[in-house]
Amino acid sequence: MQPNLQILCQQVCDLSKQTGDFIRNERLKFSATTIETKGKNDFVSYVDKTSEKLIIEGLEKLLPQSGFIAEEGTSTVKGEVYNWIIDPLDGTTNFIHGIPCFAISIALMRNNELVMGVIYEINFDECFYAWEGSKAYLNGTEINVSKANKLADSLIATGFPYYDYDRMKEYLDLFQYFMKHTHGLRRLGSAATDLAYVACGRFEGFYEYSLQPWDVAAGAFIVKQAGGKVSDFKGGENYIFGKEIVAGNNNCFPEFLNAVQLFFN
Repeated sequence: MQPNLQILCQQVCDLSKQTGDFIRNERLKFSATTIETKGKNDFVSYVDKTSEKLIIEGLEKLLPQSGFIAEEGTSTVKGEVYNWIIDPLDGTTNFIHGIPCFAISIALMRNNELVMGVIYEINFDECFYAWEGSKAYLNGTEINVSKANKLADSLIATGFPYYDYDRMKEYLDLFQYFMKHTHGLRRLGSAATDLAYVACGRFEGFYEYSLQPWDVAAGAFIVKQAGGKVSDFKGGENYIFGKEIVAGNNNCFPEFLNAVQLFFN
C-alpha cells in the first residue's frame, strides 16, 4: 500500500527539525579536532554521522522496507520501491567554521521518480518541503519561484569546485559572464539551501557541477513543485545522478541555460 505522502512529508519535516536541534546544540561545543577527511577539502564529523543515524532510524519507522542513498553510508539498504536520498548536514565546511548556512536534505524516490523533498535550513529555522502533486511550502506558507523575466534582473547562486578542477576554465569564464550580465552571484556553501532559495524566489537560478544525489535531490524536486525548471547542463533530465544541475524560474531558465551551454558544451 502506498503511503499518504502529505502525512509522511509532515513527519519528515518534524524529524528534520528534531535532528536540526541536535546539530544546532552540537555547534555550540564543536571542536575542529573531531574532523575527519574523506578527500581533498571533503570533511565529515561525528555530527554528520550521528545526524544521519538519527534520520535513518526515524525514516525506517515511518516507511518500513524503504532503502537509503545516504552521504555517510550509515545504511546501504536498497528498497524495492522506495529509497530515501539523504544529506544529514549539507554545508559541513560552513558548520565546521561556525558559518551559516547548513541544512538537512531528505528526498524520497519511488522507483526512479522523486515524490518528496524536505530541506531544513537550521540557522534560520526554515523548513522547505513538497510532495507529489502538492505546491511547495516554507514553514506552512506556499512558495513560488521568482517572476523575473531576464538574467539582467536576476541574482544567481553557484558553488565553487573543491576537488574537481578539470572544468575550472569553463567555470571561471561563466562566472565572469554572470558577473557582467546579472545582479550578481552568491556562494552560500550549501547546494540544498541554494535550491530552496530558488524555490522561494530569493535566487533566480542556481548552477553547479560535481554534485552528488544527496546534494540536489530534495531541492530539485521542491524547485519544480514551486513552478521552476531543472535540468543538467545539456538541458536533459540527468541532474540527480549526473553531477551537474541548472535550476531556475520559468521566465529566465531558457536564457540561463543558454548561458551555461555557451561555456559548458
